[in-house]
Amino acid sequence: MRIELDAVSKGRGGSILAPTSLVIETGRVVLATAETEQRPSVLGLIASGRMRPSGGTAKIDGRRSARRLRRTAALIDAPDVNDPAPDVTVAGVVEEELMFAGRRSDPIAARRWLDEHGLRSLAGTPMAEVPADDRIRMLLELAALRPTVQALVLVSPDRHGGDPAHWWRIAQTFADRGYAVLVIAGVAAASALRRPAPTHRRRVRMRAGAALRSHHAQTSREGTPR
Repeated sequence: MRIELDAVSKGRGGSILAPTSLVIETGRVVLATAETEQRPSVLGLIASGRMRPSGGTAKIDGRRSARRLRRTAALIDAPDVNDPAPDVTVAGVVEEELMFAGRRSDPIAARRWLDEHGLRSLAGTPMAEVPADDRIRMLLELAALRPTVQALVLVSPDRHGGDPAHWWRIAQTFADRGYAVLVIAGVAAASALRRPAPTHRRRVRMRAGAALRSHHAQTSREGTPR
């Protein structure tokens, strides 16, 4: 499965979203950058077939079909669009997402799902207080429950804080499971992900005898101090 955005934009002259091109496909995770409060959600809406671009085209497997794109791509945690309300508990979010996935969605089913994913301790926690890594992993897992979903569009995970490398690794696990994954984040987070890991300077240890020999050799060259 392949989703291709070709110079998609929103607003007159790209005022809301400048022309953007990208490709996401099965088994890969792709990072797109979008700045300001509104643009990440707009790009996510277009990439998942939930908003028509003002310019450019959005295709899935070479065809323009917003309906198929909506069925195939899940939009996840987009600010002011479908992010969970901050005061709703984790269990409440799980119940709702289980319902959307066509599964049993009562409190018992929600607790069972949380147990299966090692998140039971967070059941009564408001979403605003859930650690970034747990929030992102949970929302991706819940979106992946929907039977028609093959692509995951995660919006602005960097706004929750934490290390970008962590949510990038989480996204990669879903690509490894066969999903096409698009992560939309800010420039600062993208720069942090591109930055090479720090290298540690190797400390050279010199044995005492070698150090003394080096000292004597230097003294001989400089002459005996008076």
